[in-house]
Amino acid sequence: MTRRVWTFWYGSYMNPAVLAEVNLHPDSFGVARLDGFDIRIEPLANLVRSDGSAVYGVLAPATHEELDRLYAHARNVLGAVYLPEAVFVQTRDLTWRPALCYIASEMEARPAERAYVERILRPARELGFPSWYVKKLEGFLP
Repeated sequence: MTRRVWTFWYGSYMNPAVLAEVNLHPDSFGVARLDGFDIRIEPLANLVRSDGSAVYGVLAPATHEELDRLYAHARNVLGAVYLPEAVFVQTRDLTWRPALCYIASEMEARPAERAYVERILRPARELGFPSWYVKKLEGFLP
């Protein structure tokens, strides 16, 4: 049996259609919150450390092979190098869970494309993220 690890996705990878593009189909998806970070979408989603801030996303299991394939896609197609960090996220039922979270240490800031932001907004709305957070994501629309 291939081992799966919990992974927290906060950008376009929380959209099942985007994951399907690299043949990744998690068998469960749950909303989770990561404290101590803020989101930027300039031009891709990324996290920055920020006391008093929180990021919403999804928590899903994936194999290391799937994660390697997914983040090779980010590097080779999107042009961003995301590396894993260990984090603790809180689920909707207030359970804390350790997870991997991929963050780019360097990203040249520039405006995001509308279609990219919409790929993040769609699941955020469908999964019932807090309205203040959805509004924050909408602020990245060009």
